[in-house]
Amino acid sequence: MERSFSWCRMKMGLILTGKGDKVMRLWSLESYKCVEEYSVPDTVPLVDFDFDESKIVGLVGTRICIWRRNGKRSIFPSNEGTFAKGLCMRYNDPEAVVGCEDGTARLFDMYSRKCSQIIRMRAGPVTCLCLSNDQLILSGSSLGSITVSGILSDQQLATLRSRITIGGIKTLCYNACSHLVFAGSTSGYTSCWDLRTMRSLWETRVSPNVVYSVQHLRSDKSTLVVGGIDGVLRTLDQNTGQVLASCVMEGNALSSSQKTYGATEKRKGRRLSEDMPIDSIPKSYRPPITCLAVGMKKVVTAHNGRHIRLWKFNS
Repeated sequence: MERSFSWCRMKMGLILTGKGDKVMRLWSLESYKCVEEYSVPDTVPLVDFDFDESKIVGLVGTRICIWRRNGKRSIFPSNEGTFAKGLCMRYNDPEAVVGCEDGTARLFDMYSRKCSQIIRMRAGPVTCLCLSNDQLILSGSSLGSITVSGILSDQQLATLRSRITIGGIKTLCYNACSHLVFAGSTSGYTSCWDLRTMRSLWETRVSPNVVYSVQHLRSDKSTLVVGGIDGVLRTLDQNTGQVLASCVMEGNALSSSQKTYGATEKRKGRRLSEDMPIDSIPKSYRPPITCLAVGMKKVVTAHNGRHIRLWKFNS
């Protein structure tokens, strides 16, 4: 599937990809075919998005845009939907939350299409967001800390800091089953905090470079999947931070076929030994992982190199 992607969201056996050519595409993991397309307004960039069974919610320029799966599209009106430059977006019905360059998180009611709340998260830009099930907003910063704020209280509740200097926070995810928060940093660290105690549990340097994405399977409390600029797909123990496996794909394709939107190739994956230096592996085998999504016995990764990779695991 050949296009330039910056994000990849996976739900219900489907992948939603965007950026690159002003079109978001919904792909089937079974057929490897594009099943739906959604156009992005020509004059503004697509910044971030997510989807569910009925709609796609996107941060487009400085507005929220909603695409219904029935084909209808709505953009928040300019007098209600505009705000300072947005850097990231997450939603949990009925609200969409936008992390802004001015350090605020702005909440929008997706049905009235109005800004319902502005929360001051930090002094600097909000680089990434995640939402908990109990009305909490977590935001990462370029200074390496995570701010926890309450939607109901409209104020900052805590700041999660690392025990070591880990660089800026690039990505966040929250496990509602274990109440653990995971972060990836610009200096290659993956870190974990317990949201119940607001305490740091572990920090592991998994890569010498930027970690772009950390994700886990919904309801799973055992493993965490990490990807970043070095292109190695790593699996960690959620409770200890121990690296359980590191994988790359071989360079030679076992088979290939031409599709409407590009070519599909089948390659063999390889598990790396603990003592293998990453620099000894050709970069063509490990293009930077810009984002990833985790499913049952599979992981989908998006790359700047105009392709998506679907990793399948036997166990």
